[in-house]
Amino acid sequence: MATRTVGPSQPGTPRSSSRPDGRSPRPRTSSSPSASDDRFPPGAVLAGRYRIVSLLGKGGMGEVYRADDLTLGQPVALKFLPEAVALNQAALARFRNEVKVARQVSHPNVCRVYDVGEVEGQVFLSMEYVDGEDLASLLRRIGRLPADKAVEIARRLCAGLAAAHAKGVLHRDLKPSNVMLDGRGQVLLTDFGLAGLADEIEGAEIRNGTPAYMAPEQLSGQEVTARSDIYALGLVLYEIFTGKRPFEANTLAELVRVRTDTTPTSLTTLVKDLDPAVERIILRCLEPDPARRPSSAMGVAAALPGGDPLAAALAAGEMPSPQMVAAAGEGAGLTPRVAIPLLAVAVVASIVSLLLLARRDALEQIHHPYSPEVLAQKARDIIQSFGYSSAAADDAYGFNWDQSFVDYVRKNDKPDPRWGEVLAARPPALLFWYRTSPYPLTAVEFHDDLLTPGLVQVDDPPPVLSGMTTLGLDSEGRLQYFEAIPPQVLTPAKPAAVVDWKPLFSAAGLDPTQFHSADPTWNWLAGADSRAAWDGTWPGSGRPLHVEAAALGGKPVAFKLIGPWTQPDRMPPSESPGSGQIQLAILIGITVVVMVGAALLLYRNQKLTKTGDTDGATRLGSWIGAVLIGVWAFSSHWGASTGTFGTFLVALATAIAYGFVVRMMYLALEPYVRKRWPQTIISSTAILRGRARDPVVGRDILIGIAVQTSLTVIARLIDMQVLGASPEPRLGPVEGLLGIRVTAALCLGSLLHGIREALLFFFLLFVLRVLLRNQWAAVVGVAALFATLAFLGTNHPVLTGLENLIANGVIAYIVLRFGLLSLAASVFAGNLISNLHPTLNFSSWYAWNAVFVLALMVGLAAWACYTSLGGQQVWKQDWLES
Repeated sequence: MATRTVGPSQPGTPRSSSRPDGRSPRPRTSSSPSASDDRFPPGAVLAGRYRIVSLLGKGGMGEVYRADDLTLGQPVALKFLPEAVALNQAALARFRNEVKVARQVSHPNVCRVYDVGEVEGQVFLSMEYVDGEDLASLLRRIGRLPADKAVEIARRLCAGLAAAHAKGVLHRDLKPSNVMLDGRGQVLLTDFGLAGLADEIEGAEIRNGTPAYMAPEQLSGQEVTARSDIYALGLVLYEIFTGKRPFEANTLAELVRVRTDTTPTSLTTLVKDLDPAVERIILRCLEPDPARRPSSAMGVAAALPGGDPLAAALAAGEMPSPQMVAAAGEGAGLTPRVAIPLLAVAVVASIVSLLLLARRDALEQIHHPYSPEVLAQKARDIIQSFGYSSAAADDAYGFNWDQSFVDYVRKNDKPDPRWGEVLAARPPALLFWYRTSPYPLTAVEFHDDLLTPGLVQVDDPPPVLSGMTTLGLDSEGRLQYFEAIPPQVLTPAKPAAVVDWKPLFSAAGLDPTQFHSADPTWNWLAGADSRAAWDGTWPGSGRPLHVEAAALGGKPVAFKLIGPWTQPDRMPPSESPGSGQIQLAILIGITVVVMVGAALLLYRNQKLTKTGDTDGATRLGSWIGAVLIGVWAFSSHWGASTGTFGTFLVALATAIAYGFVVRMMYLALEPYVRKRWPQTIISSTAILRGRARDPVVGRDILIGIAVQTSLTVIARLIDMQVLGASPEPRLGPVEGLLGIRVTAALCLGSLLHGIREALLFFFLLFVLRVLLRNQWAAVVGVAALFATLAFLGTNHPVLTGLENLIANGVIAYIVLRFGLLSLAASVFAGNLISNLHPTLNFSSWYAWNAVFVLALMVGLAAWACYTSLGGQQVWKQDWLES
């Protein structure tokens, strides 16, 4: 029938009398002290508000009275401080601060602290009165509790402690006598007399508390953290489930020795029918190393049998805190019999998907013999042979697909193109471009959806300055086009001269005798006093070929091989209505819905509820910005110029803006998901809180990779079955062909795409769930939406649409079952695969780019598998011996 509270101890000494367990002297019950000993007799009215009913307890840290609050008409407990504390201004100031801290905690399993008052120079604390019994008394009466009751009390105790930790408040004196059970069976954590903010406890204050329930680091005066309370929680739980203390000692020195030299008796030894899960989590709480303990009280609750703290919070009508959501995944990893097969699926499917992609890869059918470095040197040799200096201030190179040629073949080669022959012959589908400049090359436009600045292209910066040269080569190093910008002022002016065009034909690998003269029709940026044109056919394929050339003063300034498919780059055709514009309209509509919806949700969260995970959102936005800077560093064109510094500033501004947008989008969506689908953001919340080693994080990443690679294999097998043995080749991105540095940038970009597209997918899924009021209808709706986009953007709409409908439906199910992180890992793995040009010829110059990415993906899957096991042994220790 007592409310148990203890005031602050003297600094620098563990709070104890002659024993380290805090059991003596015990505060007396209301029947113990004599009336003559009472500071205030029953019936006395204090401060015109509190009428004393009885003395509940008296001890070295003060007296506790039961009283009636005459103003509010409810019972309260009044704790009067000892005179030594009340007269000590420093101790009194600290006491008031601790009360201020304790008032921040409001939870059904925490005894409420109301206010601090003073009467006749005596300071008292008013708090919730609990009509019940403390846990220590109960355990002395009946011994250990029944297993089901023990689990119930343990879970409620964890909830109360988690509520305190969520406010940054540490209890620092958690023990059975500070746990109350009221007449309704409710569990309340009491006595926040030593409570403090986690970041304000230091120095001698660290060792305040009851030594028998102190963590080793607290007992030694090193530090006190939330994990110190977790250790004390483990001690209390040990007593609840066994009725015994894990460590017995009569002195402080003996207690330190016992904890150092011995381990607690196994709980299953003391209680034969105890659930092993209980023993595992309690022993984890009692780890001497704080880093090996559970990181939160909710993590302990989740590990108890039948523990689902999120479901309990939702059933109670509460929104679980981000800390609770992150902690809910503790122990939710995989068993070896599940993790190892999943890893095998991820690895095998990754390899098989690359092998299947290699069969369709256009680069594999081209048999590209030369690396970009070799082609760049060939380009320099050609430029020099035309009479231009090879000593340029800056140069750049890259690859481009001739999409116009591929479209022409698809449309005109009947009945079906022989893609293997088309790609192996001329004209080339893949062009290598090389450009030089007497000035540093600084790109002025964005060329990807991540808004990465400084990506020099064949036309960016525009090749308009005198001295700039641009040319293109095929895979064999044969000239396809050339243009040089001559001096703007010629001094002295040179008359037109007879031009020898044979070197140009020779560089292009063409026989001029096989061509006849034609009228020149192309104009060039370069000024020219001589122009010529020829018609013929491409060697080998017989396709029509038109050749244009120009010279100034007898020196070539332009040369180009032109087919019926060639589009003048300075005269782009106007877009006619079609599937591309419909696809664009849908994308714009999705963007508008997402941005407007996110803005409205964000406004409501920030202005009305203020429940967003700002810490997690800030970490996500900062991390996005940092990765974007990494993408720029690995992919940008570097040079010793102010232009490079300028692109860095643009990259910095873009990274900040991009990170801010992602942060806002996360803040808009996260509170609603946490309130309705908290299980879908357990692993993502954990990783945003620095808990990347939680088993649930590894589980979700491994599942995402395994699902995506498996879907890729299935899709490729369906393509082979439906489209035949020679389907249209896969062109794929060409940036990764420029080496490991740019490949690393693509990997970082894939990571960003994974996060961005996962948030977009998740946002749409959530919105449809709210609108349709049905989870599975939302899954079908999102899958259909993305399948429609794929349907409009492919040459095989029915096949691609069905594949995407099934794949997105599976992924949506994975999101609902495992969460946002699985989706991000899935998109990341898919982007990695799509950025590759796999080859079966490992002597090829670009083979190691694919090996690098494959190693990255397999390594990530292996790490995820290891993390998901949470320290479990893959095989028994005696396996090898047997």
